[in-house]
Amino acid sequence: MTDEKGAKGGGESTLTVLVAMGANAGIGVLKLVAGIFTGSAAMYAEAAHSVADTATEVLLLTALKRSDRKPDRRHPFGYGKERFFWALIAAVSIFVSGAGFAAFEGIRTMLGGEQEQTLAWVAYAVLAFSFVLEGTSWLKAVRQLRNEARRDETTPLAWLRQTDDPTVKTVFFEDSAALIGLLLAFAGVGLHQLTGSAFWDGLASVLIAVLLTAVAYILGGTNKGLLIGRQADGRTVYALRDALADRPEVEQVVDLLTMTLGTDQILLCARLDFDDALDAASLERACASIDVDLRGRFPDIAEIFVEPVPRTDKAIRERVLERYGTAGADRLRTGERPPL
Repeated sequence: MTDEKGAKGGGESTLTVLVAMGANAGIGVLKLVAGIFTGSAAMYAEAAHSVADTATEVLLLTALKRSDRKPDRRHPFGYGKERFFWALIAAVSIFVSGAGFAAFEGIRTMLGGEQEQTLAWVAYAVLAFSFVLEGTSWLKAVRQLRNEARRDETTPLAWLRQTDDPTVKTVFFEDSAALIGLLLAFAGVGLHQLTGSAFWDGLASVLIAVLLTAVAYILGGTNKGLLIGRQADGRTVYALRDALADRPEVEQVVDLLTMTLGTDQILLCARLDFDDALDAASLERACASIDVDLRGRFPDIAEIFVEPVPRTDKAIRERVLERYGTAGADRLRTGERPPL
């Protein structure tokens, strides 16, 4: 990844979020009006869904703005993880305001006996219009997803698993859930109209709640891992290992630690066994040269720490074995990649 890519990706992420927020805000009002006219629990659930999504987009915009601040004395590694924090809050918002209300409304309707449905055509019209707007937002998210995957030379599915940009992933899953939710609401309204039983309307609302819970769980897990301190993606780790091992001053890469500090921001700590023939001044110049070389080849690196250590140090060897296991430690030493 390059700095140019990061800047472009940040602007594209903001546009993706703004498109999704505008669509969800307008759709939410229409769904609420349709719910009032029809008395449909599924429409009320979908209105809550859109409100949750709109709140999520506001939080994601906050994340994009606050995470771009430069490092300072109180936060020397920068504010990149703010993006993960606000994205985690957004996942909680989806669960609390969206899934909670949809489940309550659905169960109330299912247990409330028969309820007359009025003006079903209003619900159908709003659902159809909502599907068009949500589909437009979803296509924008998919387009960015494919662009990001292409830049990182991977597949969209692999990019979703590995990405350190929670904004695009959140919008993609939100919009995907929104389209599925609209189909569930359409089925609930239709079955209620066909059978005269409000049970189906309530069931659709409960299923929408389950859908939102699943999305909130997936997004929450992703951001939890990034907040705790996830390593850089595997290809970058191996590329860094190879770059260090190829240095003429380095005898062996003893340990390699990476952590994602933010979107397109990596912290690197390398413990290296240097050539014993190097004197103190040569060792200092080697460390400075490694810093310049790696920053030039890997612009995502925010901070680099190089520690000279002997490969025979038992304490470090034990920590490496405890962290990576025997196979992982051997791959770190030899550079051999695991089979795909």
